[in-house]
Amino acid sequence: MLIRTKKRWQINEREATPEGAYLNRRQIMAGGAALAGAGLTAGPGQAQQMALETGPDGGLILNAARNEKYVLDRPMTPEAINTTYNNFYEYGSHKQISAAAERELIPRPWEVTIDGLVDNPITMDVDELINKMGVEERLYRLRCVEAWSMTVPWIGFAMSKLVDLAQPQNDARFIRMETFSDGSMASGVGSQPWYPWPYVEGVTVEEARNELAFMVVGAYGKIVPNQMGAPIRLHMPWKFGFKAIKSIVRFSFVSERPIGFWEEIQAKEYGFWANVNPKFDHPRWTQATERVLHTDERVPTLLYNGYGEEVAGLYADKEKLGRVLYM
Repeated sequence: MLIRTKKRWQINEREATPEGAYLNRRQIMAGGAALAGAGLTAGPGQAQQMALETGPDGGLILNAARNEKYVLDRPMTPEAINTTYNNFYEYGSHKQISAAAERELIPRPWEVTIDGLVDNPITMDVDELINKMGVEERLYRLRCVEAWSMTVPWIGFAMSKLVDLAQPQNDARFIRMETFSDGSMASGVGSQPWYPWPYVEGVTVEEARNELAFMVVGAYGKIVPNQMGAPIRLHMPWKFGFKAIKSIVRFSFVSERPIGFWEEIQAKEYGFWANVNPKFDHPRWTQATERVLHTDERVPTLLYNGYGEEVAGLYADKEKLGRVLYM
């Protein structure tokens, strides 16, 4: 007999998404017709193929079924808030960059390169990659290092599938990810030359293979908007949001640990591991609580952002690092 045990952070979906908070889900971009596959749900590990299709108006339609394994313990952040309160330093160092990103970023055509210590180096159009991987929807928390949080219906594919596609060699221990660095479509790059462009982040190959590591290509039933990291970004829900690199152009499998954008700027505040832990404060503010973005409520921060059951084993031999593991 199969016995299903709920994760500590799981509740019923009807409690996670109140009516009206998550509108127009999987709606076609024009004409109001239903998307192919809308209303379906996916079981654990399932993903729908031919994720991207062209709609009647020539726009892209993203078909994704929800994976019911991943649910939440709080209501969804409304789309209008999530798409207007964004960190994306390529467009400025404030939160209201959405208009600039919508205007300037050209997310298609877009090529993604996989290189380094791999047996299958690839340069591929992002839409070809998306259709090759297939997509699903997952409900995940997002916890910013600035001590605010949101909840997002991400659409994408498991990062482990990208690792399998690359076929990393034995010496590949880390994945160095790089975003675009083009001042012609990112005003912040040109106006903030003191930053170490391009934005770089890194994770271990072991972390990338974890079931929660997710390559995001959509949200709220649509292709991911520019200001949220179009056309492809990372999300690891147990880590602080600055690890979630946006608008990725390159995945390099390497043997030495990469130095991330914020780690290069201020290593004492923004380290490589960046795992959420309420016991280790940022040097300038507490991490014991977080502000839920759309309610302004202060709630306790959870170890690994509530995903410890899935990820704590990754760090069993690294606890000796102490604070470094959580910054």
